[in-house]
Formats: sequence, C-alpha cells, structure tokens
Amino acid sequence: MIIRNKEMLSAAEETPGYYDIKLLLPVFMLVIIGIIMVYSASSVLALKKFGTDYYFLKKQAMFALAGVIALVSCRHFNYRYYRVLAYPLLIFSIILLIAIHIPGIGYSVKGSARWLRFAGLTIQPSEFARLSLIIYLAYSIDKKREQIKNFYVGFLPHVLVLGILTLLILLQPDFGSVVILCSLTWLMLFVGGVRILYLGSSVLLILPVAYFYMISAGYRAKRWLSFWDPWQYSADEGYQIVHSLMAFGTGGIWGTGIGNGYQKLYYLPEPHTDFILSVIGEELGLFGVVIIIILYAFILFRGISIARKTDDPFGALLATGITIAVGMQACINMGVTLGLLPTKGLTLPFLSYGGTSLLINMAAMGILMNIGNPITKKSYSR
Repeated sequence: MIIRNKEMLSAAEETPGYYDIKLLLPVFMLVIIGIIMVYSASSVLALKKFGTDYYFLKKQAMFALAGVIALVSCRHFNYRYYRVLAYPLLIFSIILLIAIHIPGIGYSVKGSARWLRFAGLTIQPSEFARLSLIIYLAYSIDKKREQIKNFYVGFLPHVLVLGILTLLILLQPDFGSVVILCSLTWLMLFVGGVRILYLGSSVLLILPVAYFYMISAGYRAKRWLSFWDPWQYSADEGYQIVHSLMAFGTGGIWGTGIGNGYQKLYYLPEPHTDFILSVIGEELGLFGVVIIIILYAFILFRGISIARKTDDPFGALLATGITIAVGMQACINMGVTLGLLPTKGLTLPFLSYGGTSLLINMAAMGILMNIGNPITKKSYSR
C-alpha cells in the first residue's frame, strides 16, 4: 500500500461534521439507558449511604458528559497519530498500574487494589491499559507485518508486553481484566497473521497456569464450584448469581417496571455496577434485555464494517481491537449475570456505573468514528 500525499493527515483535512450515526445512536441509547438504570438500581443504597438518592445518578451523568467530550475529541483527533503515541501510552499505563501499590495513591475495595485516587477522582488503570494495549498491538503488528510469521518478531515481543500487563493486573487481583487482555491479544495476533501454531501452543501452555492460579486461593476455587452449582453455595460464593437469576426470573417478558425491582434492595451487592443487567432484566424484562443485546450488536457490526472497509492496516487493526474489546466485555458481563460464566468483576460497557470505564469506552467510539471518516479512508489507496 502507498500513501497518496503524506502518511499522516491533519485533522483539518477530514470531514469536520461527519459523525457515524449508525455507531453514535446505539452508543448514546445505551448511555441514556445506563443513566436511568443506574439511578433505579442505586437510589435506595445512595439514600442510606450518602443521604441523597441522586448521588450515583449525578456522578454517572457527569461521567456521561465527560464521555461525550472524550468521544468528540477522539473523533476529531486523527487516529494515525496514535502510531507515535503507542509506546508512550503503553508506558504510561504500566506506570499507573504500578502506582496502585503506592500507599496514599492506591485505593482498595474488599481486598482488591484496582483504583487510584487523584484530587477526589477515582481512576481504574486497567481500563486505560486495555486501550493502550490495543493501540500498541495495532501499531506493532502493522509495523512488523512483513515478518509477522517470525516467532521472534511477530509473536514473542507482543506476548512479553502482555505478560507485563498481566502480572501487574494479577497483583491487584483482577482476573477478569486479565482474561480480556489475553483473549484480545490472541485475537488481534490472529487477525494480524501470526502463525496458528504459535497461538495454539500458547493456549495449551497457559491452561495449566490458569488452572493453578484458580486453585491456589480458596475463594477462587470456591467461586468455580459455585459456578457449577450456585444454589449449593447460595449463602456465600453463589449468592450474587442466585439473586441475579431470581431477578431475571421475576422480570419475565415485560418486567416489573422501572423502579419496581426487588433484588436491588440489599440482595444484589452493588447492583448498579457489575450486575446492572440483572436489574434491567427484572425491571424491563426479557424485552429490555433483548433491546440491550440488539444495541450492542449494532455497535459490533458497525465496528467490524469500519475495520473491513479501512485500507490502512493500522486503522483496520485498531478498529478490530476496539470492537473485540467492547464485544468481549459485554458478552462476559452478560454471561456472568446469567450464570453462564464464573463471577468476574467486569462492568457492562456504557451501562454500568463507573467513570473510567465509560470514559475509555466513549473515547474508543470516537476513535472508531475517526477511522471510519470518509476522507480518512480515501487517503489510502492500494
């Protein structure tokens, strides 16, 4: 492939008013539904803990506004500049993950050190690390595409970077984010053309390690047992899954109505975060859940379409990685709430309460729109 004029086009050369409505509409609908359902799921908890039922609603609305600003900013920031920023962003994410363990900066909840606190703001570095890994992989795979099938060029360096991030996140611990990062890396390397022999062998090697990690701590082993039979462990490790399933069962087809859910009343722990879909299932029923799935499907199909129509390999890989990350996180969260996967602490993109998650995912959508910009796509020709 050759570049007609310059490899990088300034943002002024792009279509300034172009916003991909096929991507923007489902994203905004999910964000709006998320704000409404976060309030419904958290109002009672917020009233008791903070003295106002609007506490989480106000914060989520502020996060959404910041997310819109991030989306617009990334939409107008030429994605090709991320080539230059790939390593700085990766190094910065590693620094943030290390800073979690510095006293006074790191913030722990229920034994998990996953957050940083700056000037009253709480940041989750693993969310930023996911996006920085996508940018790094897209840049590195594109740069090495002529030698991508070479083990020491196309496979090993990427696995080493993944290993560093994985180790830092496991120390938190956050096994759910590790699963996302490993799967994301595997799929991007597969799309990039790395030999199946290397990818298949890596899976066979990592399975015993993952098994040892799961049984090395009693609570993790018990979590797996509760996954197979949550009702037997309904008082402890299976508690969330049991009440999540009860929420879906109570909701039926049409739901009990917004605000009329029962499981959010101190049965489902933190219902406005990881288990927001359970509240949606109870209050909006099967109909509401299907609408949510359809909205995610629109985002995924549009992301895949952008990746396929982009002639620039870096842009195609970047769009692919972003699409995979959002789709995988949504599928895992839904699988957990429905008892199809073991419990993991992952938010539901655009819906769950959480500033870092919403901000990063909205920024990622802006990057997708920039890649899909008509003028940007025309800048490359075969």
